[in-house]
Amino acid sequence: MKVSERFLKYVSFGTNSDENSETCPSTACQLELGKYLAEELKSIGLTEVEIDKDGYVYGVLPASKGREADPSIGFIAHMDTSPAVKGDNIKPQIINYKGGDIVLNDNISLKVKDFPFLEKYIGCDIITTDGTTLLGADDKAGIAEILTACECLMAHPEISHGRIAVGITPDEEIGRGADRFDLKRFACDWAYTVDGGELGEIEYENFNGASVEITVNGVNIHPGSAKNKMKNASLLAAEFINMLPKAETPAHTEGYEGFYHLCEMKGDETQAKLVYIIRDHSMEKFIERKKFVQNLVDYLNGVYGEGTFEAEIQDSYYNMRDKITPFMHIIDNAVNAMKSVGVEPNIIPIRGGTDGAKLSFEGLPCPNLSTGGANFHGVHEFIPIQSMEKMVDVLIELMKN
Repeated sequence: MKVSERFLKYVSFGTNSDENSETCPSTACQLELGKYLAEELKSIGLTEVEIDKDGYVYGVLPASKGREADPSIGFIAHMDTSPAVKGDNIKPQIINYKGGDIVLNDNISLKVKDFPFLEKYIGCDIITTDGTTLLGADDKAGIAEILTACECLMAHPEISHGRIAVGITPDEEIGRGADRFDLKRFACDWAYTVDGGELGEIEYENFNGASVEITVNGVNIHPGSAKNKMKNASLLAAEFINMLPKAETPAHTEGYEGFYHLCEMKGDETQAKLVYIIRDHSMEKFIERKKFVQNLVDYLNGVYGEGTFEAEIQDSYYNMRDKITPFMHIIDNAVNAMKSVGVEPNIIPIRGGTDGAKLSFEGLPCPNLSTGGANFHGVHEFIPIQSMEKMVDVLIELMKN
């Protein structure tokens, strides 16, 4: 089966995860796709295929004869899509791109002025959304590429390889994808998540990440008699927002620059809540950012009274760089695999986190590779078919190492 056909089948499953759910997986729809993928792994010919009670899917491509003692290499992708945008009833469109803007629907277009890199895909067959949902290339493209590479090796036993393990996780988008991953069962020397962006990306540095919930406790008094009595929680929350550095948000940062990102806000006069994420590649700066938030809370409590502002700060994940650098040969392998099939490697820091970051801290070195997609987590998401096909070639080369 072609990688694009696989991908289109997978995006027919709506699999938004849900950060408010306490189950694993967080949504039942992920289990449906997981069951389908387990059956597909069996049909391809992988062994030790299982979907466990938490929705994790595993399978093994046994080593070729004579290579049983080689290192075992893993390939990991996630089945859920971001809860930030509608992810069911996806209506993908395939467009042979000839340049210019791409109209998704009457109201929304992929515009070159907004996404100037779009024109480097002139001549490609681009899969887009219809402008009403995300697409799901993050990370169903990764799953499609891994399975297509495995199917190719099964069809060509003359291509020699060591033991290959496949892992497909739920709930990566809400930071839980590695939480119940069975490393003992996976039994790999190193692995790659296939969960990156445009073709050629190799990433072994990621943000240190934390979540922050600010609760503002106000005092509500009838507005007719509120003078010197009311503490409007929503207005106080706005004051907190305005005290954070204006230029240190995702819209104003790139590369190694960290940020404070307001994800959610709600409230009234009595109580308001703000949900932030804090990100920075530098551990020192990461710690400073968390301290800055706490110092703001302490200062504002000094102004408005103790207990007016509360901060709950929780670390999410850490930069995997120090866990990967002792194993730089796995980065070299990825670079060489890309070059061997005509892909220009682009080693960049991840401005986010991956399952691989957590797994690296648990003892499995696990850098991240591109899927070929772009504009993840939104209605402007797209992926060129040719990029997916090239990634299949890259993975086959890596599997041969």
